[in-house]
Amino acid sequence: MAELIPIGTILGVLSHQIIKISQAAKDIVFEKESFRVLVEHLLDIEPVLRELQSQQLNDSPAARQALESLETNVKQAHTLVDKYKGRARFYLLVKCRHIVKEIQDVTREIGDSLAALSLANLEVLSGISDQVHKLQHEMQRAQFEASHARLLIVDKLNQGISDQAFDKEFANDMLKEIARAVGVPVEPSEITKELASFKREKEEAENRKERAEVFFLEQVIELLSRADAARDFEEVSNQYMQRVKVIQRYDPRKEYIEPFKAFHCCITGGVMTDPVSLCTGTACERSALEAWFQQGNKADPETGELLEDFSRRPNIQLRQSIQEWKELNHCLKIRSCKARLRSGEEECVMEALDRMKELIAENSINKDWISIGGLTDATIALLQSRTTEAVMKKVLVTLKDIVDGHARNKAIFVENGGIEKIVPCLGLDPSISEAAVRLLYEVLLDRSSWNASCCKRLSQKCDAIVPLLVSLVKNASKIAEEILLKLCEEDDNIIKAARVNWFRPLIDKVVRGSVSERISMVKQLVSLEVDDEKMKLLGEEGLIPPLLEMAASGSIESKEVSLHALMKLSTFRANKHLIGSGGGVCLVVKLLSSPHVLPVVTARCAEILANFSANGDGTTFLVDEDGGQLELEALTANLLAFQQNLNSLDVIRRPALRALVGICQSEAGLVKSAVLSCSGISVVLALLDDSNQEIRELAINLVFLFSQHEPEGVVEYLLKPRRLEALVGFLENSEKGDVQMAAAGLLANLPKSETSLTEKLIKLGGLEAIIQIIRLGTGEAKENALSALFRFTDPTNLKSQRVVVELGAFPLLTGLLRASSVTASARAAALLGDLSMRSPELSQVHWKKHGCFWSCFHRPRGAVCPVHGGSCSVSTTFCLLEGNALPDLVRLVQDKVHATAYEAIQTLSTLVHEDSPQRGAAALHEYGAIGPTIEVLRWGSESLKAEALILLEKVFVSMEMVDLYGATARAPLGQLASHNLCDERHLQRKAVKVLLLIERYSRSSTSLVAAITD
Repeated sequence: MAELIPIGTILGVLSHQIIKISQAAKDIVFEKESFRVLVEHLLDIEPVLRELQSQQLNDSPAARQALESLETNVKQAHTLVDKYKGRARFYLLVKCRHIVKEIQDVTREIGDSLAALSLANLEVLSGISDQVHKLQHEMQRAQFEASHARLLIVDKLNQGISDQAFDKEFANDMLKEIARAVGVPVEPSEITKELASFKREKEEAENRKERAEVFFLEQVIELLSRADAARDFEEVSNQYMQRVKVIQRYDPRKEYIEPFKAFHCCITGGVMTDPVSLCTGTACERSALEAWFQQGNKADPETGELLEDFSRRPNIQLRQSIQEWKELNHCLKIRSCKARLRSGEEECVMEALDRMKELIAENSINKDWISIGGLTDATIALLQSRTTEAVMKKVLVTLKDIVDGHARNKAIFVENGGIEKIVPCLGLDPSISEAAVRLLYEVLLDRSSWNASCCKRLSQKCDAIVPLLVSLVKNASKIAEEILLKLCEEDDNIIKAARVNWFRPLIDKVVRGSVSERISMVKQLVSLEVDDEKMKLLGEEGLIPPLLEMAASGSIESKEVSLHALMKLSTFRANKHLIGSGGGVCLVVKLLSSPHVLPVVTARCAEILANFSANGDGTTFLVDEDGGQLELEALTANLLAFQQNLNSLDVIRRPALRALVGICQSEAGLVKSAVLSCSGISVVLALLDDSNQEIRELAINLVFLFSQHEPEGVVEYLLKPRRLEALVGFLENSEKGDVQMAAAGLLANLPKSETSLTEKLIKLGGLEAIIQIIRLGTGEAKENALSALFRFTDPTNLKSQRVVVELGAFPLLTGLLRASSVTASARAAALLGDLSMRSPELSQVHWKKHGCFWSCFHRPRGAVCPVHGGSCSVSTTFCLLEGNALPDLVRLVQDKVHATAYEAIQTLSTLVHEDSPQRGAAALHEYGAIGPTIEVLRWGSESLKAEALILLEKVFVSMEMVDLYGATARAPLGQLASHNLCDERHLQRKAVKVLLLIERYSRSSTSLVAAITD
């Protein structure tokens, strides 16, 4: 007795069979939907089998019998899938009804076996009983049908074979419908392949001794072989030439042959396409005659004779005659089109193109005949002619119809330089470019794949075509995108696309390519000239994450090239955020501090940090992937360490120093930390002696920042031999605004008590350089230079003040009172105030020197100064009146900007002296300064009000000024005097003091002070 196979083994085999069937069914190219449903049912059975295995199914006779039945049915399904896998598509179509019936039968049989299996295992399958019952029910009642359209084709084919309608017109129609239904172009080379496969099906049926099948397939092959598309080119060409010989007998102007009367259907009146004859010999269109009888007519439609025999037979001879007549007219049309194209007239050319389109629609053989007749060549030539947009668009559309699914016409197009001629069209009007790209796409396709030789030829024009295709892609052309992606299978074309800002294939290669491909692609990217637009797109389209991955886990070469790319991308601000949020900053900092990486990697990391902190961004983007601020003190110390390390290369030191400058410029706390905890000032001062100019220039920026915290060390350094000369050199470097700004700022930060430093700077031309910066420097450099100038305008140092004025600073400062920068205007006002403090003294000295003892307020030029009482000028006494500074100083007070108003009032105060306050007050009155100063008491800050009160206290010792402004000043002064806030007690006291002056010198006064103090 044979040994029984264990139940568990059978279940395992069945599961394996189901998986194999599901895989094999993917290769079936026809009736996919029916096979898909079968496979889905089988896959639903597989969990049931697994459940049976897990529950240890009882080996009962009923269970074994049901399982063996299921196994047999599954094998039948497998056989069915194998039977139709890889079969000819024409064969699958003509057998579709039979195939669907087979699928339905096997599905129902599997359902029956499943039902028997579930009955034998009720307890085991209790947990999934509903699922099993539903599945078996669906499979037992499964209904499969081929599509209605396919069944109509099969029925029409069977009817034609039954009627022996083997004429060419019917064959053409049948072949076209079958080819379209199965997705095969009606093109001779493709049809030849399909018919060859179909013939092999017949040979295999012969081997299986299936006579009925062989007979049916022979009939189908005989019919389809009569179609034009099934004939070889030589036969088609000979047929065309025969028809051309016939039309040569006609007048060259003749464009149409009228049909014979016999060609017309006596029912419809139109030329017949499928003529059938009655027993009386009357010929009619098949569909019209069928409708005639369905309407109840029983007579011959032509003679009216009552019919006893209603049968009809195909009139093949008449059909062939009609076909020959049509072909002759096709040849006449081709001849007339050729003449019209040669004329060059727009109307004629358009008409010819329309007729060519009609020819193609009427019969597929006309695609060959159009080319044999020379129309394809003539139409291609129009691509280079000077025509209107309408003509060009129609030329492109017509050529697309000519080459559509036709390998021979595509070859003609390519041989005539069509690809090269079409390229310029891609850059024309949108409607033309879209038609051009559709034509190009059709030429490049070979059925469902790409034509390698055409693609190669197109690649030779990539320098011109890639930018044009990219432009079309940006205008949402999917076809252009497909062509581009095909071209970008070559790395060179990926880079060409990247040059015109299309990065999809490049990024795809970096994301999905092999290690070597990724490195190669990033190297080429790095070599590109990348502008802001490119960097923006690269960041937005997702290049940064794969670059970070390469930098984190790749080889040394991978790290270096990816970091190089990140270095370039990090110059664009939006990319800094993307790199930071991707953990890029943490990675860079980690690599920077690692002792085991190569110098080139360290250099790239330093460059990235320098970019991150550049352009005023400072520490904004120095964050981890969650957006948290990095530990900056450790980073600053690390960057400083590169400057201390004698073995550090300049390629590392320079970017590390740039990063340090950027970070310290934004974080004052880090500057202090670097100065105190890392001995930063000593490290950076030493860099001022470095042989590398860029390092020296960066160092001066850091020294400027550090000097705010340790100025003494800087002074000590500068007083050493030749160090001050270097600083003056920085001040004179007009090509580097940031260097000038830092050098001037450094001087501004140093103690002004160091007079020796001031004197040396004057001797070495430092003062002259500072004034030149004020004259021509950038905004920040100019502001720092103004701050540095305070060292030289110190009222206690008349000698340096004279040098300042001699070098032309006074008119510069007066001009800066009108500057758009509040800081510059305020500092200019303060500097003029420093100079003006010495004016009274200098005026008297100059007066006595020249022996002038007369005065007059309105005097001729060169007479006594109405303010200082002596002989004044800008060069000798630094007089604000002579320098015409008062109008702009007054305007600064009127503008109500606290910073400038504060300095302007202080400077105006220098004009009112204790020994002769009336003269200064009179000048302020003349220039309209007193009224705006009183207004300051209403809107100014506390410190600004204090300065205004100081000036008013000087002014109101003049009875004349009290008469003029006392009444105006009383209200704001009274308001200040009445304040009892602790913070404003000093203003209250000053306001009361000014009010007392007004009361004392007022000609008619009521005591406001008494009311306030009560």
